Amino acid sequence: MSGEGSNTPEGAAVSVTGETPVSAARAVPVRFQARPFVPRLFLSNRHLQTIAGNFLSRTNTLTPPVPELVEVSPPRTTQIASGVVCDCHWHPVAVRAKRPTVILVHGLEGSSESQYVVGNANKMWRAGANIIRMNMRNCGDTERLSPTLYHSGLSSDVGAVLGHFVEREHLESVALVGYSMGGNLVLKLAGELGADAPSQLHSVVAVSPSIDLGHTADALHRRENWLYERRFLRSLIRRFQLKATLFPRVYDPRLADGIRSLREYDDRITAFYSGFASADDYYHRASAARVVDRIRVPVLVLHALDDPIVPITPETLAALDANPYITVMQSERGGHCAFLTKTERANGDDGYWAETTLLRFILTHA
Repeated sequence: MSGEGSNTPEGAAVSVTGETPVSAARAVPVRFQARPFVPRLFLSNRHLQTIAGNFLSRTNTLTPPVPELVEVSPPRTTQIASGVVCDCHWHPVAVRAKRPTVILVHGLEGSSESQYVVGNANKMWRAGANIIRMNMRNCGDTERLSPTLYHSGLSSDVGAVLGHFVEREHLESVALVGYSMGGNLVLKLAGELGADAPSQLHSVVAVSPSIDLGHTADALHRRENWLYERRFLRSLIRRFQLKATLFPRVYDPRLADGIRSLREYDDRITAFYSGFASADDYYHRASAARVVDRIRVPVLVLHALDDPIVPITPETLAALDANPYITVMQSERGGHCAFLTKTERANGDDGYWAETTLLRFILTHA
């Protein structure tokens, strides 16, 4: 049963398809500077920041996207190919290749419609960038497009999307932006590519990245975080049950019975169906923390010390700080993927500090 549904633990070998030139040795970037984060009035509490930042509705002025299916894993003897859907917003062909392009990667149980994805996409489009809003496998109602589950180790999927569009559109400047689980994926890809990163990859940004997966699972299971964990689990189990309906020869829905924590879900389901020995094995092998020392492209990491869901261990923080290509900006407050500050409408600032800050970083390196 696990043989039909499994894929290699960390996805296929990380590469960029086509004859993409590899970057020459890059100069160490100048450390990025940004204004400090100050929480919005009445939103200094980390849970209020997290809930408001992730659920406040956003104004979307983008024209409808062009959805594109990208094959991220080829067919095998025992299973069909896996594909992801990217919602694309392109500038005219005459200027497209020279415009910066931003690939946005959502978090656990999110999609290309997640509010932070939409918010970033609007800002980046107004700044003149092409936008690719990537759905991970199975996300955004795409469960039928892959026989496998998705997980935090599939950095190769992001690499496949990067390679596909660089080759087809002859893009000259690409940035990767990931939130939470997506932040782990983009950092992991950058570390795996190391000095062989394509010259077109100009920058990487990770917001509240779940870079230490085991510690994140443990943090979610704390009593104060029961609401977050319950929400994630209900969504994950519902998706797993749908996969079992679509691929009944692969998945046994009974494995989800009685699961009470994310760690238990990852041990019984993620690890079992994705080729890992256990949840601990999965967390270790899929965490970007193992490879951040190899990163050789400009990276910005935004993280709040009061993040209730995603901690960054002192060892990982030391590894990030030791790499001159990485700028870490840690604020005292900000919650998880939130960072709501005072709005300054006169200056066009809608109060989403992380989005404004990462846009400046991307344009600096475009």
